[in-house]
This record gives sequence, structure tokens and C-alpha cells, in this order.
Amino acid sequence: MPKFNWEARTRTGGSQKGVIEAATVDVVEAQLKKYGFSNIKIKAEAKGLSFKLPKFGGGGKVNEKDLVIFTRQFSTMIDSGLPLVQCLEILAKQQENKAFQEILYKVKESVESGSTFADALGKHPRAFDQLFVNLVAAGEIGGILDTILTRLAAYIEKSMKLKKQIKGAMVYPITIMSIAVVVVGVILVFVIPTFAKMFAEFGGELPAPTKFVIALSNFLTKYLIVIIAGFYALMWGIKKYYATPNGQKIIDRMALKAPIAGPLIRKVAVAKFTRTLGTMVSSGVPIMDGLEIVAKTAGNKIVEEAIYSVRQAISEGKTMAEPLAACGVFPPMVVQMISVGEATGAMDAMLNKIADFYDDEVDDAVGAMTAMMEPLLMVFLGTAVGGLVVAMYLPIFKLAGTVGG
Repeated sequence: MPKFNWEARTRTGGSQKGVIEAATVDVVEAQLKKYGFSNIKIKAEAKGLSFKLPKFGGGGKVNEKDLVIFTRQFSTMIDSGLPLVQCLEILAKQQENKAFQEILYKVKESVESGSTFADALGKHPRAFDQLFVNLVAAGEIGGILDTILTRLAAYIEKSMKLKKQIKGAMVYPITIMSIAVVVVGVILVFVIPTFAKMFAEFGGELPAPTKFVIALSNFLTKYLIVIIAGFYALMWGIKKYYATPNGQKIIDRMALKAPIAGPLIRKVAVAKFTRTLGTMVSSGVPIMDGLEIVAKTAGNKIVEEAIYSVRQAISEGKTMAEPLAACGVFPPMVVQMISVGEATGAMDAMLNKIADFYDDEVDDAVGAMTAMMEPLLMVFLGTAVGGLVVAMYLPIFKLAGTVGG
């Protein structure tokens, strides 16, 4: 964003100078007039010779941590009585993420031009999703923007915790499997050929396990490039297939029915659904709008279709619990608790209780899955490496026995 040098007269008749960042001269002039300056002179700051280094590590991305900090600080400022534009100015200046800083300046300019805060945020969907924008809109209409922002920050923090749990559960098995593949690959490509030459010089019949390992080594050495290319082609094909509506539906259904990961995925889906819808309902967003947003952010096609079927049933005058039970995605306990929430008029509180319960369930499921996978992965790694070593030493043991006899 360009910088402008300005000079103006204060209300007391004195002169004041400064430098300000803004999109245009008009924006600078409007801002200075708002603060009571007159006889304003503005000049664009001369640009020096500069070059941009390439960005590494996703520096241009607005992550959830940045969003949480912004939301909490913004809520505190609004609650303290600071004007909206001033809050955005302060938060943009102190923002270290340059991409997010630029977005905040643009949001500020939109608000200064007469847009509502929600509309200004909606122009930047990569930073502020539909949930964020709709909740802010509800807060503006109800005059409780500070409360809504506090709820949003809490929601984003809990979503971050849920994602962190899932990522944490995946790190260990992926690491072990990667180590196993690398170790086995190195042994097959570099170590086994040396043993194969040695055994060929000795002559004689090799044991069946040794023959199999040597054949596998020869195949891997000969077709290594083809295997790697085939793996990437398979991943690309799966990704393309998942991008189709039918492919996404089939893969997501398989994920929900997977032996170990399936129950965990289902619990994550329930926690996300109830937490998001509970936050929206408690913030004054209409149930139909809330269900549409929740469906779009479900992350699983089967769950998404189930939520849309619930929305359709409610539009026809049915209760929420009936279609939830019919879709077969949500556990009976969830359906019963939502039914009680509808009957008592405390739907938001009930949804948040379910979300808290399933957050704990996800935590327990992740711990149980990790505890179960640890010995299985170690057995796999030991069997793979140990099997190769034994297969290579069998002829040596046989030769030693022959010499000793």
C-alpha cells in the first residue's frame, strides 16, 4: 500500500506533518478531515529502489491463529467504545501478516465508503468465510457485535483445537510408515544387490525367501521411476475423481465406514455440525440460513447431503430431530438431545452441550487410536526390516552349516 506525506493545520491553528498509508489521496484527505485537520497538503512518498524476495512458508496466507487474535482484539476494542474504523486502523497497523494487513486496510476503506462491516468482510472470502460474515451481520443488526466477535473467537479456537487433535493423530503413523518405506527401499535398492552378487559367486540353490527378496530388489531397481510415476498418477487420479460429485460421495461414504478412522470421522463431523450451528443459532442467525452455511462447511458429502435433507424437511414444517434420525449419519443420542432442545426452546444450549461432549469423544478416540496403532506400526516396521535381514542371512547360515558339516 502506498505511503503519503501530509501537512495540515490543526484545530488550534498549529501546523502538523506526518506519513500515512492508504490506497489513494482521497482516502488520506477524508481521514485527515475526519480528525479535524484543514488546509491539507498531500504528496505521494517517493519510491526508492527495491526488490521483493520470493515468499516461502505460506507467508501470504491468513491462518486461523491470525484470525483468532484479530477477532479477540477487535471485540475488546468495540466493547471499549472505540469507533469501528479506528479499530480496523489500529489492528491493521500492528498486523505482522502482510496479506492480512492488506485485507484489513481494504475492509477499512470499504467501511469508510459506506459499506456495512459484514459486507466489507464478505469481499474477502479467503480470509473471512460465510460463517464469520453472517455472524458479524447478525451482530450488527442486533447491536451486539462485541458479543458476537467473542463467540466467534471461541468458536475458531475450538475448531483449531479439533484440527490439531486430528493432525496429531495422523503424524505418528505417517512418520512411521514413511520411515519404513524409506528403510525398506534403501535396503532393496542398495544393499540386496550386493548380497545377490555374493550369492551368485557362491553358487548353489538359494532358499525361497531369499529368491523372493532378490526378485523384489531387481524389480524395484529396474522399475523404480515407473513405480514413483505410477504412485503420483494414482494420487492425481484419486484427487481428480474426488473432485467429481459422484467420486466425492463414494470416497466420503467409504471414509465414514472405514474400520478405524470411520468412527473418528463421524465424531468430528458431529462436533463440527453442532458447534457451528449452535454458535449461529445463539447469535441470532435464522435456522435455515445456519443449516445452509453448516452444510457448505461440513467437509463430507454424505454429512452435507444429510444436513440439506434436514433443511428441506424443516422448510416443509417438520421438526429437526425427525430428518436427523432418518439420514442415519447422526447417533441416536444426538438426535434425542436435539429433540429435547427443540421441545424446551433451548436449541443453542443443547447444541453447544453436544459439541462439548463430542470434543471430548474425539480426544478420547484419538488417544485410543494412537495407542492401538503404535504396537501395530512397530510390528509392521520390525517384520518388514527383520524379514529382509533374515532372508539375506539364510544362505549364509546354510553355507556355514555345510562348511561345518
